[in-house]
Amino acid sequence: MLRRMAVGVVVLSVWSCVALAADRDIGSDAGYGVLAVLTNILYMPVKVVYAGLGGLTGSLAYLLTVGNLDAAQAVWNPSLGGDYIVTPSMLRGEEPILFNGPSYSKN
Repeated sequence: MLRRMAVGVVVLSVWSCVALAADRDIGSDAGYGVLAVLTNILYMPVKVVYAGLGGLTGSLAYLLTVGNLDAAQAVWNPSLGGDYIVTPSMLRGEEPILFNGPSYSKN
């Protein structure tokens, strides 16, 4: 089972890098693609748990403040926003990696 998953990760990494390698060096893209997959193995579960806990906490804040949506949004926006995957362009520094979403401000 673990061997199949490892082979699948490698095949997906190589396939995605080849698909993205329009005018770039394919060796560099393959390296960043594999690095992105390996990064996401840790990053994605952590982000999903963080978002889930933020969703629950925001809901609890909404209930405890008797329907104050601003209190809930102050928790929901940062925890549910942000990036759920890390891409090769993020690892190259072309795009920022945003773990949190924007802060909530009532306008």
